[in-house]
Amino acid sequence: MHRRRRTALAVSVATLVAAPLLTACGNEAHPGAAAVVGGDRVDMSTVQGQAAEVRSAQKASQQSAQLVKKSGQLTRAKLHGIVFGMVLDRAAKDAGVSVSRKEIQQIRQQAAAQYGGDKGLQTVMLEQRWVAPDQIEGDLRKEVQLPKLAAALGVDLQTPAGQQVVGEALTKASKALHVDVNPRFGSWDDKQVQLSTFKAPWINQVTKFQEQEPQSGA
Repeated sequence: MHRRRRTALAVSVATLVAAPLLTACGNEAHPGAAAVVGGDRVDMSTVQGQAAEVRSAQKASQQSAQLVKKSGQLTRAKLHGIVFGMVLDRAAKDAGVSVSRKEIQQIRQQAAAQYGGDKGLQTVMLEQRWVAPDQIEGDLRKEVQLPKLAAALGVDLQTPAGQQVVGEALTKASKALHVDVNPRFGSWDDKQVQLSTFKAPWINQVTKFQEQEPQSGA
């Protein structure tokens, strides 16, 4: 009788000890982190700082109220962008793709030409992508990386078949990085390469500015 009680007690203690380990898989395991990607922390302060920069730029706009209202998921969008960028970096590295500052500056110039200058580009990026002026080149990096990744994989990013191949490469990179997102933001979907709580398929995130027409009112 006593032996059975001791065994039951031992099992109960083991369960209690294991419980914190199980719940620590998310944010408790990495206090202060919004995500951990490939062993690298994405600090909450980094995500919040990027969101704050966008809010500041929005409030300086004549359409302030409208912009703020439309960007209710701003913090999630910023975390998604950071994690996606890290996944894309890994996929590009695996494919032997690199991006130079000159390439980023060139696509910025092309984009600015489409919108009547850099000021027009800043307006479009803020309104359509929730990107603050100082974040533009970081965002445009993806504009260069994705087509180059597709080219390295021997496909055309503008075709469904090419998008599938690139998507598979991103999924492979995502799985290799073991993305762990703080539960307050949802979870990371390796297959879709996005946050479960923020719907922004990767193929819709990046469009070639040189193929776009200027937006009215930009």
